[in-house]
Amino acid sequence: MDTLTHALSGALAGRLLAAPGGRAPASAVPPWQAMAAGAAAAAFPDLDFILGYVSELTYLRGHRGVTHSLLLWPLWGLALAWLFARLARRGRPAASWRHFYAIACAALLIHIAGDLITQFGTMILAPFSDRRFGWGTTFIIDLVLSGLLLAGVAASALWRTSRLPAALALAAVVGWVGVGAIGRDEALAVGREYATREGIDARLVEAIPRPASPFNWTVVIDDGERYHYAHVNTRRDEPLAAGPDASFVRRLSAAYLPVPMAQWQVRSRFGNGDARELARAVWQAEDFAFFRWFAMFPVLDHAEPAAGCAGFRDLRFEMPGRATMPFRYGLCNGGGSGGWRLYGVEEAGRRWIAE
Repeated sequence: MDTLTHALSGALAGRLLAAPGGRAPASAVPPWQAMAAGAAAAAFPDLDFILGYVSELTYLRGHRGVTHSLLLWPLWGLALAWLFARLARRGRPAASWRHFYAIACAALLIHIAGDLITQFGTMILAPFSDRRFGWGTTFIIDLVLSGLLLAGVAASALWRTSRLPAALALAAVVGWVGVGAIGRDEALAVGREYATREGIDARLVEAIPRPASPFNWTVVIDDGERYHYAHVNTRRDEPLAAGPDASFVRRLSAAYLPVPMAQWQVRSRFGNGDARELARAVWQAEDFAFFRWFAMFPVLDHAEPAAGCAGFRDLRFEMPGRATMPFRYGLCNGGGSGGWRLYGVEEAGRRWIAE
């Protein structure tokens, strides 16, 4: 989820925990200050973007790591509460870290929950485990969810003495995520039914949330060697017409077809023909361990047997209407010159990566 949406959710969490406006004792956190502290605390975990200045792989391995950990959550809350109290004492000497601790912890927790509903993966057990968790109910940028939070913040500014706008907005967000969970269950049922009908030995049936609707999904069936997948809308009876003058959202959503009209595709994980042996060698190489850990649906992106190079992508990030594909990596075999060499793939071509 984007940082702005996280900050909005934290602001509402802060408003819920602030004293009612106009009746706050001198020692309590004023509503505006609680909202500011909540927004800052909820944005804090995304400071892990600075890992990108260390190296590209450091960021990939560490994003949504220790700053998103449930194990470290109380400690991060304590550090932030101390900082907020220090800042607040300039205008209110009675401020104590205890007054901000619940706000900081609630905002951090709502950030973690906001990332868990996506499918990117969040290392909530860091630093003791790098396992990624994700419920996969919601696309990483959801305009309806963000709009509900923004409306709650605006209403809280208008009705300053009431917690009700914040409570209603957060309740509406929970309900919206619930709608996404219903859509996910429907998409999974589509995959299981298709696998049974086609006689596919399904090792895994998964559904990837897509933008524009909680009922837009990419359904993926993994049979161990190949992926069978289709872009569907689980509630649509007819295709969505989207001409040149249609809105961006409508054109984006039109690619997801009604279930009976789904266009199923098959992609081999390691490609076909001469590329398979090279692709397997790249996949199993120790230098490629980070991508084996990161990718959920790895598939061969390209192979150059003559050059000894092969790269992979993750089907999670491949969707209709997307112009560029992120997280494409591969290895080239240097042979006697020193083994494998890691590279990333961009529109401009191959980009060598150093640890």
